[in-house]
Amino acid sequence: MGLGKIGLPLAVQCARRGHRVVGADTDPAVVAAVNAGRAPFPGEPELDEPLKAAVAAGLLRATGDTTGAVAAAEAVVVVVPLLLDPAGAPDFAALDAATAAVAAGLRPGTLVSYETTLPVGTTRSRFAPVLGPGAHVVFSPERVLSGRVLTDLRRYPKLLGGLDPESARRGTGFYRSILDFDPRPDLAPRQNGVWDLGSAEAAELAKLAETTYRDVNIALVNQFARFADRAGIALDPVLAACNSQPYSHLHRPGIAVGGHCIPVYPRLYLWQDPDATVVSAARAANEAMPGYAVDLLARALGPLTGHRVLVLGAAYRGGVKESACSGVFPLTDALAAAGATAVVADPLYRDAELTALNLRPWAGEPVAAVVVQADHAEYAEVGPADFPGVRVLLDGRGITDPARWAGVRRIVLGGGTQG
Repeated sequence: MGLGKIGLPLAVQCARRGHRVVGADTDPAVVAAVNAGRAPFPGEPELDEPLKAAVAAGLLRATGDTTGAVAAAEAVVVVVPLLLDPAGAPDFAALDAATAAVAAGLRPGTLVSYETTLPVGTTRSRFAPVLGPGAHVVFSPERVLSGRVLTDLRRYPKLLGGLDPESARRGTGFYRSILDFDPRPDLAPRQNGVWDLGSAEAAELAKLAETTYRDVNIALVNQFARFADRAGIALDPVLAACNSQPYSHLHRPGIAVGGHCIPVYPRLYLWQDPDATVVSAARAANEAMPGYAVDLLARALGPLTGHRVLVLGAAYRGGVKESACSGVFPLTDALAAAGATAVVADPLYRDAELTALNLRPWAGEPVAAVVVQADHAEYAEVGPADFPGVRVLLDGRGITDPARWAGVRRIVLGGGTQG
């Protein structure tokens, strides 16, 4: 259930292992694309050919009839997103509807696996009662990134927790039957395969913990970057030095933390543990980074009122056409609040697509400053000649080549600038 950027590659992986797969989705355009053997989204490099092959072989088809598909299934995998409401609490509407549709077609003995990241206890307390006593229910979180889903399915252990031992046994057998684990001899024992964590709750917490850790780590490094800017210290060699021994795993600073996972899952954790001050402080620190970047820009350029500023990157990270929780939105808001006119360019997005995101496309007119928001590989090759009138570059990802920016003030977060 759910043929998005995580669900469709998983469906293709199941078909590659010889299973007969039905993908259910509420979007008719997605259903039509999949049945035509065409991915409804770009940017997943290993997906196109296996998708075509699976559809042509009759091993994969798509439908909008979830209940009918479930009625014929031995296993059901739910990959429907869980979003946040405006108050930061989980909005279960889509998952509740999906669970009801599953329950309406469920046969006794069917395995149901939730891969959507959930607050601890949700599988048992919210969804299992709707599914009824005849189902075998597990939680097995997805642990992949868009743009490399099929690779990540081979690379990392598949975590799992059941509502009871029989559910866990069936879930473990199912995932062993659909996944190809990396056979490299250098992998440490238990670094691969299916890991039964003993309960659905433990598996739910594992996913929240690993993603929340990343948010906290990035927040800490962002704090170091802000201090390094004040102290005139370049942070990159400091991070390299720290990470030269095995007990330090410091990430890199950045202008924003975006995507479906890292800005969202700490909120799911805080919903149940509001006293987790480390987590809440980290989330606040990361949310403050776009405003900090605009402040740095204003110190270098002067008051931003009346200036046109180009933001490079609508995507939340380089090489992936995905704008979920992208830093482009708080960044352009902060620029507007400072009086600037923010325009946006992204090699992955057409002007009409930017407009649909309520972003103003850049038409090539002169700009006073350029801000790198996403680390697209193309930005390592750009220079002042590409941006008429540019006086200041603020590289929020540390990807630009300083040699190409001679004559323009170049600011990098954590680069030792004092504004």
